[in-house]
Amino acid sequence: MTDLARPLRLHQPRLFEFGSGAAAQVGEWAMAQGFTRIMVLTSPSVAAMLDRLALPGQVTVWGGVQPEPDTVNLTAAIEAARSVDPDLIVGFGGGSVMDVAKLVTVLRGGVPLADVIGPNRVRARLNALALVPTTAGTGSEAGIRALVTDATTRNKVAVESPFMLADMVALDPDLTLSVPPAVTAATGIDAMAHCVEAFTSRKSHPLIDNYARMGFGLVARHLPRAVADGSDATARAALLLASYYGGICLGPVNTAAGHALAYPLGTRLKLPHGLANAVIFPHVLAFNLTAAPAKTAEIATALGLQAESEASLQDSAAAWCRALGVEMRLSAHGASDGDLAPWAAEAHAIRRLMDNNPRDMTVDQVLDIYRAAF
Repeated sequence: MTDLARPLRLHQPRLFEFGSGAAAQVGEWAMAQGFTRIMVLTSPSVAAMLDRLALPGQVTVWGGVQPEPDTVNLTAAIEAARSVDPDLIVGFGGGSVMDVAKLVTVLRGGVPLADVIGPNRVRARLNALALVPTTAGTGSEAGIRALVTDATTRNKVAVESPFMLADMVALDPDLTLSVPPAVTAATGIDAMAHCVEAFTSRKSHPLIDNYARMGFGLVARHLPRAVADGSDATARAALLLASYYGGICLGPVNTAAGHALAYPLGTRLKLPHGLANAVIFPHVLAFNLTAAPAKTAEIATALGLQAESEASLQDSAAAWCRALGVEMRLSAHGASDGDLAPWAAEAHAIRRLMDNNPRDMTVDQVLDIYRAAF
């Protein structure tokens, strides 16, 4: 069977609105659908922009979604939704907000989270779902997966189900114009990492490769512009599309070692997800050079990186990230040398991602990467 004939299942939102002012289409769609009990899940940092959605009627807003939410935060959101019994939930925010909105949609009826962890274990959804990203990074709006941190173990757990697919997505670059440069850089690199890791994955597929190419190409051309000038509407729109393309890549292919190594930095060190991926990105990109030379060369060309060796690729990729203002040293983010070995063991055990990596990675090699990033 040729690569092109290899089976692939791709889920995408039922309605997709893109462009300046697209957020207001959520309200028009909600009115046309006749929704009367609308609940918005969001975070304090973006709640002031809720009027952009132009939602009709009486709307309940729960603004308590935390960065890198854990199961305690998820439970609070579920309880808030039960009191409202919404017929539409709108996730308005970054990836954390959208993941919580997806999970609330399928869990508020009383199904325990433990019963649905993994792929295709959800049996029903209880309301319509609209997702409106306010950052360009996770691509959560495009897919059927949601992650949350287990408050007891501090490990990320993932739920994957078509029941978490958005009925409507609105990508409005106007919502991202005020995102600070540091957040723009980190989330943009996260979007690129989604595309790069799917592109070089053992599970890569020609159809998804094309989304990945478009994604990392847009980031390469437009992320420096958006960091330099947050009001650059063209760059902001390009990054939202890149994030969406990365989200498409996550569904049938998913990420690999880069995200596995980033997860402990989020759950243990409390780094924002995008920043954690940015710190790790150059190291895993270089590590995979020998296993995926042609594709890695294509990535390097798009980003203007040197790829003659692992060392030159790592150095130039790290320099590209630093030029965006990203602090690339784990030590500067509060990590200590004693943290690295436990994190390496934890990252290596995330087999749902590590097994996708084009080059096998031992625990010692994970530790070497953490030490190089330290």
